[in-house]
Amino acid sequence: MSIEKNIRLVREQMVRAAEQSNRDPEQISLVAVTKTVEAVRIREAVQAGVTTLGENRVQEAESKCGDITADVSWHLIGHLQRNKVKKALAIFQFIHSVDSVKLAAEINKQASRSDRNIPVLLQVNVSGEKSKFGILPEELRELYSVTESMEYITVRGLMTIPPFFRNPEESRPFFIRLRRLLEELKTGASRPDKLTELSMGMTNDFAVAVEEGATMVRVGTAIFGERNG
Repeated sequence: MSIEKNIRLVREQMVRAAEQSNRDPEQISLVAVTKTVEAVRIREAVQAGVTTLGENRVQEAESKCGDITADVSWHLIGHLQRNKVKKALAIFQFIHSVDSVKLAAEINKQASRSDRNIPVLLQVNVSGEKSKFGILPEELRELYSVTESMEYITVRGLMTIPPFFRNPEESRPFFIRLRRLLEELKTGASRPDKLTELSMGMTNDFAVAVEEGATMVRVGTAIFGERNG
């Protein structure tokens, strides 16, 4: 099946899931995950209507972004090391994976040099898995209280990666947990109107994520096929 058809099928699933939960499908963004995907195939996805591309690694995005001349938004969805922040800000318009005060401070410092405001999400490890990045739920309020005051960062919401389940229904409790954490975070926030984004759901479970409030779903395999690496 072509990339164009795959995208259409993914969008149809997103619409059905949104309607199932009485949500406006237009409020949900598709982030096409391009990890290990060649530029020619990324361009095919862009030609089919994709406007947001998600990459896990700064170095890989750096090698591709020059080959994608279309007007797209690049999102960093993988772990970001502090020594890669300067390069990341030269490529990405949105960062999904802020998980420490030190990382946020480095983003703020580098962004200040170009007088640019960077929208970010705070990554929460809702499952508590040691193999995953992200802060624990009980650490969220403290991280937010520090980052919300940074001049060159705007915290737009939360991101999570739940455990992988063959049955996507098993992911639902983790998506519910993230949505409730965002609702709690808005209480007492200086700008709750800015906290609008929930980045959650991937190929196996994005429909369930949409039903539970996702505003961004990160889909790679369902669009480009199985990865080579």
